Amino acid sequence: MTAFRAPRIFDGTCWHDDACLVVEDGRIAAITRPMAGAVPVSGWIVPGLVDLQVNGGGGVLLNNDPTPEGIARIQAAHAQHGTTSLMVTLITDTAEVTASAIKAAAATDVMGLHLEGPHLALSRKGTHDPALVRPPQPQDIDVMVAAAAQVRLICTLAPEVVAPADIRRLADAGVTVSLGHSDATFAQACAAADAGARMVTHVFNAMSQLAHRAPGLVGAALEDGRLWAGLIADGFHVDDAALRIAMRAKDGPARLFLVSDAMSTVGTQDDGFMLNGRQIYRKGGRLTLADGTLAGADIALIDAVRHAHALGVPVEEALRMATAYPAAAMGDATRGGLRVGQRADFLHLSPDLALRGVWIAGVPA
Repeated sequence: MTAFRAPRIFDGTCWHDDACLVVEDGRIAAITRPMAGAVPVSGWIVPGLVDLQVNGGGGVLLNNDPTPEGIARIQAAHAQHGTTSLMVTLITDTAEVTASAIKAAAATDVMGLHLEGPHLALSRKGTHDPALVRPPQPQDIDVMVAAAAQVRLICTLAPEVVAPADIRRLADAGVTVSLGHSDATFAQACAAADAGARMVTHVFNAMSQLAHRAPGLVGAALEDGRLWAGLIADGFHVDDAALRIAMRAKDGPARLFLVSDAMSTVGTQDDGFMLNGRQIYRKGGRLTLADGTLAGADIALIDAVRHAHALGVPVEEALRMATAYPAAAMGDATRGGLRVGQRADFLHLSPDLALRGVWIAGVPA
């Protein structure tokens, strides 16, 4: 058992002033009054960050290295930036690469695997290789159902491409179905939610937009209280005004949560990388194809927290958007907070959100 004493501890709901976080066997045992012998922490203790969309980090892109070793390097890179749990993400690729990613994720301690594609709308492909984007065949649904028995799984798909019956089969198998890269109508998106979809991938990006007579997928993401929605807060993917509007507009109980959509550049000085045989360029905080199409983000999740807070989001809510909300979106009660029985994943932050330390299961990262 180890106790950590800090001037302020945020448990995910409220602050505890001059308190001790007690850790035992990798779990939170208590938050108590100051204890003798506690390890002093000079700033804040807050929950570790939970990122549901991480394509790469530390010079590794999952598509290029779908192995346990590749996943471990991605996890290690993001741990240094405060992300203690992540869903490693595979961008649309071949069946062979997808199978390797499923096998690798199942063999590691990663939170899970996010399959972003290939069953997307070509009209909203973004940086996904159009040669690999396609409607599903019955065997594709079989693969995802089987994968969900091995590893926690998010599947991003376009509801106008995947039938409601297939969405229902995936949801019943335990897959978190997320809607994205889609030109779906509002009605199609709501029908997908009726069939069991529970999430929207990087809201605003690569989807039908909100119009006054055609609310589209953005409208469904904001209006349908069943749909959790990821948001890339890097200053490039979503205009700051749109971010503020979305936060005011989102109906509950499902909420908006932050994702990094990070690529392999996080934690490196690389000036680019290859994706499906195409060069991705890194410049000025942006990652793009040669034609300027955004190709993921060049941030870690802590950067999104800082950006949201700088826009006026209270620090407690900015933290919840990167901890409690993504954990709740996945139905995971073990992560996202510092309550008794939860994983002892926590950060040492200064009041200006500078990262001073990271612990995963009570062990320094």
